[in-house]
Amino acid sequence: MRRVLVSGILVILCFVLQTTVFNEIAFGGIVPNLMIVLTASFGFMRGERTGLVFGFFCGLLSDIFFGSVIGLYAMIYMYIGYINGKFNRIFYPEDIKLPMALILVSDIAYGLICYIILFLMRGRFHISYYFIHIILPEMVYTILVTLILYPIILWINKKLEDIEQRSARKFV
Repeated sequence: MRRVLVSGILVILCFVLQTTVFNEIAFGGIVPNLMIVLTASFGFMRGERTGLVFGFFCGLLSDIFFGSVIGLYAMIYMYIGYINGKFNRIFYPEDIKLPMALILVSDIAYGLICYIILFLMRGRFHISYYFIHIILPEMVYTILVTLILYPIILWINKKLEDIEQRSARKFV
């Protein structure tokens, strides 16, 4: 129950930070994607199922507030969370290279999927412009914010696991 509550607070907090604080300090209209950081992080820390659930709720919030179709962003984030969950077997908390690489690839994949669904299908073929002016700057900004946000997410996950292990020992 504690994990669900903390997870819900994290999703809402990251969404609020992304849409308010980081909107005010946007560089050229580019805002870091904290929801990708959160979805990918919990995906490879906790596995496919957790990544899928985090992706669904992060995407659903984006759909409700910004989407023209409910479920589009939820589907994209779910896939990203699930695929990052596949890397749970090779995840080591001390190593920051894997999380950074996965978040980087997740952000690029998110940008390309959004381009294909929202622009390419409407006949806008300027992928080089979109990649250079939207995807690349967002990726760089997201990675810079990840250097600060990821250790916090890792610490929260470690504390929740410690609490769960202590309460499990009480029942044994």
